[in-house]
Amino acid sequence: MHHQVPVLDLERLTTDRDGLVEDAGNAYREYGFCGFRNHGITGEAIAGANRAFRDFFALPEAVKLRYRSAAGGQRGYTPFGVEQARDQAVPDLKEFWHTGREMGPDNPWPDILQPNLWPAEIPTFRAEALDLYNRLDRLGGRILGVVARALGLPPDWFEPHVRYGNSILRAIHYPPVTGECPGAIRAATHEDINLITLLLGSDEEGLQILARDGSWVPVTSIADAVVVNIGDMMQRLTNHVRPSTPHRVVNPPGSKSDVPRYSIPFFMHPNPDFEIRTLPGCISADNPDRYPQPITANEFLEQRLREIKLM
Repeated sequence: MHHQVPVLDLERLTTDRDGLVEDAGNAYREYGFCGFRNHGITGEAIAGANRAFRDFFALPEAVKLRYRSAAGGQRGYTPFGVEQARDQAVPDLKEFWHTGREMGPDNPWPDILQPNLWPAEIPTFRAEALDLYNRLDRLGGRILGVVARALGLPPDWFEPHVRYGNSILRAIHYPPVTGECPGAIRAATHEDINLITLLLGSDEEGLQILARDGSWVPVTSIADAVVVNIGDMMQRLTNHVRPSTPHRVVNPPGSKSDVPRYSIPFFMHPNPDFEIRTLPGCISADNPDRYPQPITANEFLEQRLREIKLM
């Protein structure tokens, strides 16, 4: 069976809103993934952040390690071979950088929404990372409006619940595959922790999602689109009406393994105190409540960070 992740035009919000909402709902039911074109994030913003991130990853390891955070890997640098997908025996073949939400003195959760780290060696890094963070945060709000409508909720339902969300911009570097870690791949099979993930993909192949029929579907370089997938928090909130789809990044074949891969996902989280309680409209006789006990977003996050060896 041939599968392809749907790609929708976000401009339809003004020309064909109901049709777009229906198509997005269908895509998320079937794949848990959907691409969006005409998303409003400029190529210049993406390119500028990409340059800054690649310059950082090119620094000596000793320099990069100065920016390793003790905050469960939620800020700054996490080195190669640390993150390990749930139920996997070996770590992933990647290193990454996390930029979080910039908060002022009125920060309601200073122990959770911690200050960002900034590499002094890359003068443009802070401005480029924060610019892209803010653009993706705004775009994520628009996508959540589409998700809310498709669930029969008001379009602004998520807005107050993500205003202070512990959302993360992750820049990932997958170095050339050396074969020194038998059995390891660039990113082992996993689901994302958060509500939704917005992915600025790379041109290199490797990302695959698990289709409902058990086959692996490649998601490679959907030109000019941001790929948005459902995370485990959304799956729990919607009682699996919006499923979180397993995905992975496999090692490329042959000489392609000598080429590094870069990607930038934005993990959109609710406010730390948001209570993930099953939406009433997602409970029915055919789909009874799987999660009668609610959990806060921060409790859920910490639970998962321990499972993937970041806490």
